[in-house]
Amino acid sequence: MVGSIEVKSGNGVYSNGSVHNHNGLEEKLDELRHILGKANGDLLRIVCVGAGAWGSVFAALLQDSYGQFRDKVQIRIWRRSGRAVDRSTAEHLFEVINSREDVLRRLIRRCAYLKYVEARLGDRTLYADEILKDGFCLNMIDTPFCPLKVVTNLQEAVWDADLVINGLPSTETREVFKEIGKYWKERLTVPIIISLAKGIEAELDPVPHIITPTQMINRATGIPVENILYLGGPNIASEIYNKEYANARICGSEKWRKPLAKFLRQPHFIVWDNSDLVTHEVMGGLKNVYAIGAGKSWPFSVFICMVAALTNESATSKSVYFAHCTSEMIFITYLLTEEPERLAGPLLADTYVTLLKGRNAWYGQMIAKGELSLDMGDSISGKGTIQGVSAVGAFYELLSQSSLNVLHPGDNKPVAPVELCPILKTLYKILIKREQGPMAILQALRDENLNDPRDRIEIAQSHAFYRPSLLGQP
Repeated sequence: MVGSIEVKSGNGVYSNGSVHNHNGLEEKLDELRHILGKANGDLLRIVCVGAGAWGSVFAALLQDSYGQFRDKVQIRIWRRSGRAVDRSTAEHLFEVINSREDVLRRLIRRCAYLKYVEARLGDRTLYADEILKDGFCLNMIDTPFCPLKVVTNLQEAVWDADLVINGLPSTETREVFKEIGKYWKERLTVPIIISLAKGIEAELDPVPHIITPTQMINRATGIPVENILYLGGPNIASEIYNKEYANARICGSEKWRKPLAKFLRQPHFIVWDNSDLVTHEVMGGLKNVYAIGAGKSWPFSVFICMVAALTNESATSKSVYFAHCTSEMIFITYLLTEEPERLAGPLLADTYVTLLKGRNAWYGQMIAKGELSLDMGDSISGKGTIQGVSAVGAFYELLSQSSLNVLHPGDNKPVAPVELCPILKTLYKILIKREQGPMAILQALRDENLNDPRDRIEIAQSHAFYRPSLLGQP
C-alpha cells in the first residue's frame, strides 16, 4: 500500500508549517538527474528503506526540499506493516497533535484527525505505517514532520529505485538487503545506495575482521562498492528536522559522493564528502559502545550514562569514566587505522552528541536505574534498536583474538587487545554475558590496579599497532 502526500501550497508554506527558500533546489535536482542519465519525463526514484527516527527524518528532509517537483522526482519510504501503536503512545500522540496548530489544521484538512481521537479514546488501533503517512514516526512521536508516501511492500518500494537510503539498524541490514537482492537480479541499471546505519559485526575467518553495513549490502545484493556510500555525523534526528545547525560526511567513491553531497546539502545541514568509507563507518559504530544511553553505535555512551545514573549525576565520576572510555577508543582506533589522529575530531563529536541526547545513553541510564531490564532485548518501544549493545559484543569478540596480541605494559607479556580495555570488558559482562549488574561499572573504575588512561594512549602511540586486516585490507 502507498500513502498519499501533500506538497507546497501556493503561498510557499508546507503542510508541516515550515517555509522554504527554493532557490537553487531545482537546479541541484536537475544536475543529479543529468548525472544519472534521467530523460525528461523519467522520474528520479528515491526510496528510504527503514522508518526509524533518522530514516524518517532523512526522507522528510528530501520531501520538504524536492517533493514539490513531482514531475521530476518521487520520494517514498518503506516500513513493515502491522506494527500497532499502543494505547499510551496514542494518547501522547494526541497531545502532541493538539499542541501544534499547524499539525492539527493539516490533519483536519486531510480528514485524518478523527482516527487520532478514536485512538485516544481506545476505540481503534493505529499502526506505525498509518501514522507515518501523516508525518509521525513511532520512535520520535514528539517531532511531527511532513506527510510521507509510505510503501509496505518491499519489492514495490525498491525494484526500480535509483537512489536507496538504508535507514535500517545494522542488525537488520543484511537480512533486508538479501531480500532486496532477489528483486534486483534482473535490473539493467545499478542503483546508488546511501547507508545511514551505525554498527558493526565481527567475523573471525579467515582472519578476525569487521563487517560494516555497506559491506553487508555489497555482499547481499552484489551492487558494486563504488555505488554504496555511508553518511554519518554528530546528529540527533529530531533536532535536524527542527533545523538546528548540523553537519555530516558522505563517504565513498568520488564519482558519487561529491554530487550527492551537493544534492543533500541544506543551509542548516552541511554535508561534506570524504573518501574513507569503511573507517568512518566503523567509527560510527565504535562510539555507541561507550555511549549506550546516548544514541550512537560505540558501547561507551551506554557506560557513561550508567555511571551518571549510579552516582546521582556526579560530574567527577562522569569525567573519570570519560577519560577511560576516550583512551580506550583512541587505543582501538590505532588498531584500525594508520592515521588515527585524522579521526579524533569526528569521533569525539559523534560520541559527545550521543552522550548528550542519544538513545544509547538513555538506555544505559534506564538499565542503571532499573527502569528497563536486559531481558527486554535491544529493541525498545518508542526508541527503536539500541545498536550499542550489538557493537559491544562485536568489538569484544574481535579484540579477544590472540592473533591480534599486543604487549602488556606491566607484565611485558603478549595479551589480546581487549585485556587493555577494562571498560569494554565490563560492558560485555553486563550487557552480553549478564554475569554482573550495572554496579560493576563503578567497581571497574575504582579498581586500584587500573592504569592511568594516558598510559593506554602512550602504548598505542609507541608501538606498531595498526592491523589493516581488521578492516579487510591486505
